[in-house]
Amino acid sequence: MNNKKEILIGFAVGIIANTVGTLVYILLFSDLSISETFSAAVKQGHIGSLLALGAILNLVAFFGFLRIKRDYRARGVMIATLLTAMVILYYKVFA
Repeated sequence: MNNKKEILIGFAVGIIANTVGTLVYILLFSDLSISETFSAAVKQGHIGSLLALGAILNLVAFFGFLRIKRDYRARGVMIATLLTAMVILYYKVFA
């Protein structure tokens, strides 16, 4: 049961890191507001790229957890990253 909790914590950290990474990227490199940038990315088909750039922070979380010997939390971050990849694939194929 403890391992599932650790994986869930890692998953939450991965989702939060991806969200924060995407928002930081938008704030640093876009002249539009967050919602306008997101809408423009969806319309122009760049939402996958935006999410992928946000997922860079997952690397920091993943290797940080490995460094402090929290392997199950690193697994959770990896699952969050794979979920992000599936969302990107969905947008590339079906949207």
